[in-house]
Amino acid sequence: MLKRRTVLSHSATLAALASVPLAVSQSAMAQGRKDSMTLGMGLEPTGLDPTAGAASAIAEVTQYNVYETLTKINSDGTVTPLLAESWEVSPDLRTYTFKLRKGVKFQNGEPFNAQAVKFSFTRAGGEKSTNKDKRTFASMEAVQAVDDYTVVVINKELDPDFLFLMGQATAIIVEPKSADTNATKPVGTGPYMLESWARGSSVTLAKWDGYRNASAIKLKKVTFRFISDPAAQVAALLAGDLDAFPRVTARGISQFKENPKYQVVIAGSRAKTILAINNKKKPLDDVRVRRAISMAIDRKAVIQGAAEGYGAPIGSHYVPGAFGYVDTTAVNGYNPEKAKALLKEAGVTTPLELTITLPPPPYARQGGEVIASQLAKVGITAKLQNVEWAQWLSNTYGGAHNYDMTIISHVEPFDLGNFDKPDYYWNYSSPKFKDLYNKYKTSPRAADRAKLVGDIQRLLADDCVHAFLYQPQWVTIANKGVKGLWKDMPVFVNDLGAMSWA
Repeated sequence: MLKRRTVLSHSATLAALASVPLAVSQSAMAQGRKDSMTLGMGLEPTGLDPTAGAASAIAEVTQYNVYETLTKINSDGTVTPLLAESWEVSPDLRTYTFKLRKGVKFQNGEPFNAQAVKFSFTRAGGEKSTNKDKRTFASMEAVQAVDDYTVVVINKELDPDFLFLMGQATAIIVEPKSADTNATKPVGTGPYMLESWARGSSVTLAKWDGYRNASAIKLKKVTFRFISDPAAQVAALLAGDLDAFPRVTARGISQFKENPKYQVVIAGSRAKTILAINNKKKPLDDVRVRRAISMAIDRKAVIQGAAEGYGAPIGSHYVPGAFGYVDTTAVNGYNPEKAKALLKEAGVTTPLELTITLPPPPYARQGGEVIASQLAKVGITAKLQNVEWAQWLSNTYGGAHNYDMTIISHVEPFDLGNFDKPDYYWNYSSPKFKDLYNKYKTSPRAADRAKLVGDIQRLLADDCVHAFLYQPQWVTIANKGVKGLWKDMPVFVNDLGAMSWA
């Protein structure tokens, strides 16, 4: 899934401070609302069905709240039962037998059962599917409803990450009668239902009394307010209009760290912020040109300029702390003189004019300014093209992939398979990658998979598919009374059922 993030300038912070004279009293009021909460989000979701769109904002509202999955991904990255009470895995790691939770209903009164699971997975892998992870479900050789509470999934190939993938938003279990209208009228088995959606402003979820464990759900109402302007985000937090802002701007947080009314959580992530390159566009189809672009970029300066220092440089599409990580930051590391030599070797006449397409988040817009100034020093003139999120999704990510380069954060931890999709927006194709990735996916031994994922990282770095920039850290600012915030974020969700007031 793709993430948009917001960054705040120092001057904007000062302006925001000047506009909130009632911060203390309103913040006190916020803490008094013991059964409701208001969360901030930087961007409004395009719809409320995570099987129909790639934007991470959809899951941030609905995952584990309205919809549920067979497994649940926790803050520490572990996987535990959710709609499946338990499971068994065959010795060849291809067959999964899920025992389903009994007594569960969908919010429209229909029963949750094995037929709903079969429908959901078959639909997700079907010809008309728009599911971002369609390939995962299309790779299911069979989905068998043995009885009402037993489902057997037989995969064509083993997948070491399968149980994790079954906890992601693209694997939600949908009710067949309501599936086609979930984008605007979501129906799931989760603890919350959609109460209202004020387009351009907010989404409000209300506690569903029919939830199987309704007594454990402390918040009766939760509102997500969409605030894209960095100054307005800070102002809303200081005024107490927001009780928490998960994954807020990285700038302007020192004032919250120093204020006992707030808590600041710095979370680890598996996200990769990249300068994505269209590998089929000339002269970007020449690896020497891509390497020159990568070597022109000082990643530490980008991290400072786009993320206030909250990040770690990466050299491939993988991050420190992940299984099998190897350090590839030196492969195409900062070296402007070598970048110039590579452009000359590739026969490029400078100045080389390219366009960097930038979606709305300031990590992209401000990162683009930093990168453009660095590219100029090696003879590359980068035109910055600002587009709205819908334009980016339709023209860059989708459609004809009409772009040279773009800045984006890919937030899912297990997304190396995107490099094996011939129609993915990067336009990367490599038989060697396909071979390595297939071996990784089908190797049962962890030691073998670790070696293979290391080889994959080195290959992507050598091919310089992108200018890999940094692993971001996510900042959450909240009222000190908010409980249940995730410490780390292997996936982007707001687990409202775990949240409450102290």
